[in-house]
Amino acid sequence: MTKIFNYILMGILLLSANCWAQDPIFTQYFLIPETQNPSFTGFLESTSAGVFHRSQWVSLDLKVDTDYAYFSTYSEEARSGIGVNFLNHKESFTGYNYLQANVNYAYSVQLDYDWYFRPGIEVGYGSKSFGFQNLVLGDQINIGNETINPISIDPLQAKNRLHFLDISAGLLFHNTNFWIGTSVKHLNRPNISLVEEGNIPLDMFFSVTTGYEFDIASYVDPVFLPYETRMMLTANFMKQAQYNRLDIGTALIFNNLSLGTTLALNPMPQSPTSPLLTSVNFFTGLQYENFKVGLSYDTITSKIGKSGGTFELGLVYQFDVDARKCFGCPINE
Repeated sequence: MTKIFNYILMGILLLSANCWAQDPIFTQYFLIPETQNPSFTGFLESTSAGVFHRSQWVSLDLKVDTDYAYFSTYSEEARSGIGVNFLNHKESFTGYNYLQANVNYAYSVQLDYDWYFRPGIEVGYGSKSFGFQNLVLGDQINIGNETINPISIDPLQAKNRLHFLDISAGLLFHNTNFWIGTSVKHLNRPNISLVEEGNIPLDMFFSVTTGYEFDIASYVDPVFLPYETRMMLTANFMKQAQYNRLDIGTALIFNNLSLGTTLALNPMPQSPTSPLLTSVNFFTGLQYENFKVGLSYDTITSKIGKSGGTFELGLVYQFDVDARKCFGCPINE
């Protein structure tokens, strides 16, 4: 009988975890800011392509892997950025898989000598699989002889993957050194219910992103640092349903190297015992000609256990080597 109850418990966990899976988040979002806001598409006014891999909680059975690839370019004549990106997100324990392909567009409007306004939109086609092939449903359980039937006729087994149209939009204001923007994902709230006549709207994902990048020598004498050293300060607030997160970060940017850290905070805890600080994240970047490499490691400070942390590795190719590389990237002098 214990085995029966274990199967039932696993089924409940699978169902709840899969149905309310959150959008994936990258620690190095400043390297791929269009993951937060489509208004960043073509932001560097150059052509670039990149791939990123993220492995979360690598020592747990709850390991989560996320792969992301993108291509974006900018047209000076049309004052427009356009790009495409692909996302593959999967959870090892539950079997949950989230695939999506998007097309992004952003338009740049010059407000005055220094300031620009960029509205952006993203249209995508998504697919979610909830791994019900790993789920034990009620009609498979035989209480009498304590066995599990391998086949179910439950409709959940028949509809294991769903498809949907997804629309997101964003706004961005910026000058040479400062930027602030906001975005809303899943504006159309696509139905992610697997039941034929069910309706479970996908929760909208809200974010506000801001940052400031400056030469340290403009404020203090960099006695122990190269004179051209820059500093980047960032803040990124995200909210989706009950989930919320605030990342506050800083980085030192040298000629071909960047080093930084971010604090991941839980500013609106759901219970008095929820920790304010959930992780401390370290990242570094290296520039070599047209290539940029980014590496990060997140140390978990919450009570999730010995998770092994979260690793993230990214590779970006900038077609125009003279263009500005990105916020937080090393520069060529």
